[in-house]
Amino acid sequence: MINTLYKLTAPLIVESFYENIDCHSDNIIVRPEKLSICKADIRYYFGMRNAKVLKEKLPLALIHEACGSVVYDITGKFKAGDQVVMLPNIPGINMQYHENYRRDSLFRSSGADGFMQELVSIPQSQVIKFEKMDQNIAAFTEFISVAIHAVSSYLDRSAGKRNGIKRKIGVWGSGAMGYAVSCVLKYFIPSAEITVIGGSKAKLDMFSFVNHTCSLSELPDDAEFDDCFECVGGAQSGNAINQIIDHILPEGLLLLLGVSEEAVPVNTRMVLEKGITLLGRSRSERSDFIKTIDILDTNENIRRRISNLISGEVEINEVNDIHKAFNQSKIADYKIILNWRI
Repeated sequence: MINTLYKLTAPLIVESFYENIDCHSDNIIVRPEKLSICKADIRYYFGMRNAKVLKEKLPLALIHEACGSVVYDITGKFKAGDQVVMLPNIPGINMQYHENYRRDSLFRSSGADGFMQELVSIPQSQVIKFEKMDQNIAAFTEFISVAIHAVSSYLDRSAGKRNGIKRKIGVWGSGAMGYAVSCVLKYFIPSAEITVIGGSKAKLDMFSFVNHTCSLSELPDDAEFDDCFECVGGAQSGNAINQIIDHILPEGLLLLLGVSEEAVPVNTRMVLEKGITLLGRSRSERSDFIKTIDILDTNENIRRRISNLISGEVEINEVNDIHKAFNQSKIADYKIILNWRI
């Protein structure tokens, strides 16, 4: 079976490529139906990555957040029409580490082609069926699973810490990741006192479910937090990390989720003085997807909150529509969903 892939060959240029799909393998064949653009895709598309990186990675089919329907499964485990979320991880064989952090693992839309394809041939282990979720939310399950992974890691490491004391948690960043992390924190630790610190008043107004919100410039000097999550990323991530270091209590956990293309300065003197633990979390694995889909399939309240992250939809019927979607995503506050009809 001949398949069409839509690959970025240079910044702002998407071209069609063709490859054969083996219908006799144990892989299942999925038709992508809803795709979601991530900031990493935007950086590739607009040439905001290092020139050396672009030369190494391109041509590349973008997008690692997607859901679709099963077209064919030779094993019969999945039925035609089953709705599935596709996982972007291609796990390596080094079992010493979690699959998302193995050096020999690949990640779609980075080290391997993403989901901008007519059909996707994918191992059964890299798809998960869902039932009740709206497809628009299912499209960015991967994004929510990263928040789930981060909060689960936090809970594993903070078990027993300050036992019986209400936790004061600070979340830096009023964008999509800050919102997702705050939703997940509220779900898993409803008793926690959560404060979101961000730079956009309009975005902070979205966080009606947390205890407090505060602008970056108005955070009181005496504000203190047991543990913190940095979800800022980009050029401002260094400022956010150092502000957190100033306000986190001794031996606090600082989880880093914001991605920066450049190295950022960190006040290591105070990290050492306070005994702060820094933990990086940027990708998830299958167990996180399973947990995410279970939560979103069964909890209407969190589905409603997560749906606020959808800024708009774009119909994709031809290559020119892909360009429209990326241009819209660059200026959108949150997620742009691609209705993949191409």
